Amino acid sequence: MRRNGPLHELSIAQSIVEIVEQNLPANGSPRVRSIRLKVGELAGVVVDSLEFCFAAITSGTRLDGATLDVDRIPLMVVCRTCHQTFHVEQFVFLCPTCGRGDVEVVSGRELQVSEIELAEESQEQV
Repeated sequence: MRRNGPLHELSIAQSIVEIVEQNLPANGSPRVRSIRLKVGELAGVVVDSLEFCFAAITSGTRLDGATLDVDRIPLMVVCRTCHQTFHVEQFVFLCPTCGRGDVEVVSGRELQVSEIELAEESQEQV
């Protein structure tokens, strides 16, 4: 269920850069080694496209060469009728226990920067 084009990933990559830059120490200019992301199945992100866009917009910056480490978060829902929690596959939101479709999403919408790893100064000069 993908409706967004590559501009979706470009916009996300730009937001990641902004978040990281806002959270870097003001003194010095440490390089960023990696960025850990939580990406839910329902977020509609194509990780390969996101990585490509991120590499393109960070070239020549202190984020140049940083990797995106993506933790995929499964789309999980809870049935409001029988309270069964289950993983949604192929966007079928019917409870496997009672067959009802009255569900609430409990995970899978995430799209967040969860960790930023900086290179140590001795590694920056290599």
